[in-house]
Amino acid sequence: MKHIPITLTIITFALFINPDSIGDEALYDFTFVRLKYNGSYRHKSLWDIDYPAADRNLLTQLRKQTNIKASPQETIIEVGSSELFDYPFAYIAELSRLNLSKKEAANLREYLLRGGFIMTDDFHGTAQWKRFYKQYKKIFPKREPRDIPMSHPLFDCFYKIERLMQIPAPAAYRAGRTHEKDGFKVRCMGVFDDHGRIMMMINFNTDLGDAWQNAAEPYYPRKFSDMAFQMGINAIVYTLTH
Repeated sequence: MKHIPITLTIITFALFINPDSIGDEALYDFTFVRLKYNGSYRHKSLWDIDYPAADRNLLTQLRKQTNIKASPQETIIEVGSSELFDYPFAYIAELSRLNLSKKEAANLREYLLRGGFIMTDDFHGTAQWKRFYKQYKKIFPKREPRDIPMSHPLFDCFYKIERLMQIPAPAAYRAGRTHEKDGFKVRCMGVFDDHGRIMMMINFNTDLGDAWQNAAEPYYPRKFSDMAFQMGINAIVYTLTH
């Protein structure tokens, strides 16, 4: 494990700053955003899965392990809100439940192309991928996700991550497995802009949020939470430095 005690160069997202939004958050370099979205009549929204423990446990580790002045509390923003443009990083979970309107998809597309980063999490198997992919194509009809190579700076910008680990939900772990449905292989894919920057990090067949949430539980193996924290912290450091 590579843990680098460095002073991070934080990129200022001038295009994102809304003067009316500046308040207590001006004291911090980073605020964790959880995206809120609508579901459908068949697939109820689970935007708040593992919330707020997962978010706050990750922020605790971010504040302990780095010198980033991070807000200790997350903020919730709807996928169609212009408020999203005030923040460079956002997290969204249970992607199989996502149901975007054209306006919401356009808002996310503009956010990503203007320098934003979205980290996705907690969806598994063929059927859930198909539901996610249908919504994803509303955002980027002509861009395809592709696997991020382990040599990419995302995996070396703070912690040195040499291999992907499938992170299980507690129920799966208790059942003696790390996968859910037919999602046997963990993948970390990226959607890249025209300059090669990762705009969207797609964590598929894995559940980082559950590992953040259950990090202090004695029954949940520390190796899973450690890896999940490393993945989350690297994603945030990559966002703030690229």
